[in-house]
Amino acid sequence: MAISDDPRAGPGQLPRPAGCWSRARSAPRAEAAVPDRPPSDTPLALELLVHGVAGAAPGELLGDPRTVRVTGDSTAAVFRRTEDADAEDHPERYAGRPVPEAYCWSRLTSGNGARALWLLLLPFMVANLAHWARPATRAADPAPRAVRTYGVLVRVLALSLTVLLIAAACEVALDLLAWQCAGSATCAGSRSRLGFLGPEGGWWAQPGRRLALGALVPAALTGLLWYLSNRTWSAYESQPPPAGAADPDTASDTAPALGRPGFWYGRRLVARLRAAHTAAGLLTVAVAVSLPTVRHDRRGGAPVLAALGSVTQALLAVGAVTVAWVVCRRGRTEDRPDHRLDRAAVTVLPGAALALFAAVLLHACWPRPGWTATGRLPGDLAFGALMLGQGVCVLALAVVARYLYRRAPDAAAALHGLGGPAVAMLGCALGGVMSGGVAQRVADWLDGGATPGMPGAPLPGPPVLLSWQAAVLPPLLLVLALLAAWFAVGGARARGRLAAVVAAEYPGETPDLARSRRIAGARTAAALTDSAPWFVAAVSGITLVLGAGALAGAWIGGEVPGEAARGTVLESAARAAQDAGSWLIGLGIAAFVAWGRRAYRDPAARRTIGILWDVGTFWPRAAHPFAPPCYAERAVPDLTWRMAGWTARTGGRLVISGHSQGSVLAAAAVWQLPPPARRRVALLTYGSPLGRLYGRWFPAYFGPGQLAALHHEVDCWRNLWRATDPIGGPALPDAGQDVDRGPLADPIAYGRSARHPLPAPILGHCDYQADPAFAAERDALLARLDPGAARADGPHPAAAGEVPGQRIVVSKERAGPAAPEDPPGTAG
Repeated sequence: MAISDDPRAGPGQLPRPAGCWSRARSAPRAEAAVPDRPPSDTPLALELLVHGVAGAAPGELLGDPRTVRVTGDSTAAVFRRTEDADAEDHPERYAGRPVPEAYCWSRLTSGNGARALWLLLLPFMVANLAHWARPATRAADPAPRAVRTYGVLVRVLALSLTVLLIAAACEVALDLLAWQCAGSATCAGSRSRLGFLGPEGGWWAQPGRRLALGALVPAALTGLLWYLSNRTWSAYESQPPPAGAADPDTASDTAPALGRPGFWYGRRLVARLRAAHTAAGLLTVAVAVSLPTVRHDRRGGAPVLAALGSVTQALLAVGAVTVAWVVCRRGRTEDRPDHRLDRAAVTVLPGAALALFAAVLLHACWPRPGWTATGRLPGDLAFGALMLGQGVCVLALAVVARYLYRRAPDAAAALHGLGGPAVAMLGCALGGVMSGGVAQRVADWLDGGATPGMPGAPLPGPPVLLSWQAAVLPPLLLVLALLAAWFAVGGARARGRLAAVVAAEYPGETPDLARSRRIAGARTAAALTDSAPWFVAAVSGITLVLGAGALAGAWIGGEVPGEAARGTVLESAARAAQDAGSWLIGLGIAAFVAWGRRAYRDPAARRTIGILWDVGTFWPRAAHPFAPPCYAERAVPDLTWRMAGWTARTGGRLVISGHSQGSVLAAAAVWQLPPPARRRVALLTYGSPLGRLYGRWFPAYFGPGQLAALHHEVDCWRNLWRATDPIGGPALPDAGQDVDRGPLADPIAYGRSARHPLPAPILGHCDYQADPAFAAERDALLARLDPGAARADGPHPAAAGEVPGQRIVVSKERAGPAAPEDPPGTAG
């Protein structure tokens, strides 16, 4: 997803940074064959550019419209300028400069508008993020049981979200349509498409048969989720690492998790979870059909049917226990690529669930004369149990996370180690709002102008708990608005204080209040990123409290909010909140889908939702197999293969240059390199969220210890950042200036001058490559890698555009705290 805008590079300028333009498609070109050559006396230098998620056409990245694909396919590929296609044959042409290459992978995260439907899987993605947001542990004190407990709790929470989604589909298709509306002559008669299900509809008039027909809808949804998960795995995540990369037999037990051979290849776990979640969905639908059917048989004096129903329910209970066992039994195995599959779990479990589902439908279709549909299906208890279980699971997750954090405190970790539980709470809230919102909107449509659950409504409506969930939404939005206003006021005050000192950073310039306020405003807006953890904490805490209140109100009173408050001073407010919440949920879901479709067509809209989506789909599907696909499981092996293969064939030097999200992919790929290749590679990052975002929210994988280990393992690493950048920041502050160079001056010039006759723009997150510091750092890294170059460890002259007093150091000293890591195979 793109983050910010910039004009295209002009003639003679360096290539623009990734993530600053809309994605453009270039004409297909023939692939260029790169010959295998032994290392020459003058080994080549290669600069491998990695863009952000928004991407750019190869010509934009390379600064030349004439490009050729070196390797790759239509989804992700490496490009060169046409004139550089045979660079390996003529290394003498590139004395003193690198060969530029661009890895273009924007089609992994963009495409047609149909991909916007992935936004409907947002609760699954957020739950998957909670797995990766756990606190770090120390190698000397790994606490494997606590780590595994954390992983089990997240996987159970993810499973509950799948059950919640399918239960909501059952509520709509079975309860509201097949049971309530089709059982009412008024409702079914007023909708011609449902007339054949009405009391006078013939064969389908019996409630059991209507339930069996309605059950096909949630079952089809389960099948669709299975299909999408299986298809996207084959398209995105089935890339094995190169042979010899991060060899498990020679790797240290204390190696960072991202350097483990199996980290980016989770085939076994994803297949197990996919089978378990598919079976859970089918079993949920079967239970929804079986409960009213068996209850009628027991009351109606049909002992044979009741006995058969009891047998199927016992088998459903066994299936549920089996699913829970499969989900809890095993987590990720990262110490080596795991190509095996658990055949029994992958094939037998969903197959048995499908057979049991078919048996339940056959049992429901058996003739039962005199059976009529009245009231609601038994869904109140199910939704309440799910909500209560999720709350208990989040609280248990918080206890485990706090325990892990206390064993290995990390001041940089978000919310003192509680970032994972806070994210998990948001995933549950999103799942409840989206699933309950659909049921509320369908009930409103079926009731006409009435309010579901209120006197005079033609239908009983959805479970009472869903009405309470809708009623707490307006108070939640009000609190969020107050929080946003509080942050806005604080930002305005900070901008005023900063504007008074901005001009002093540009010696010799005449102060201009309007210019100072614009610069201060950009810096203040960028600094709001650092307040995000506390905003998330506030939202999660308020959601937990309001959710508990909704659950208590639904179970204590057994009535919708408007009825429960009848005769009190809160009656009008309760009715207004219930009605407004229902409409807000419906409008929110519609706007969500529309926004998502626009985001895949309009780069400006993609920048708005890009950050969360980029982070969420970067991580493998370790907790929820139906989450959107992980693009990094294709991109990281691609980069690793390219760097390892090129350095081995040519013996040359390589600088991998990553902007924004591309810097995260670059760092992950460097971690995966075998040691001989890693010694030939330097890392250059700019506008990077490695420390500012990933280090805070995912301390077990990008914490200070892990980034310090990366600094020690690569030959050299430099990171550029600006104070006006809302995404990028220092990557490793504890290393002093050995890694980070910044903040770079932004804008380059305060006012007009002979050198800058036109106003200099505030660049923020973009255009790092046009800054003189970029070329200086890249050349210094190449000189560092050159075995014939002198490796001076002293300071380098300051480049133009640098904040006064900043020095450039490319030496690599071992600095920083001891790395807290997890031993292989204990990733939860």
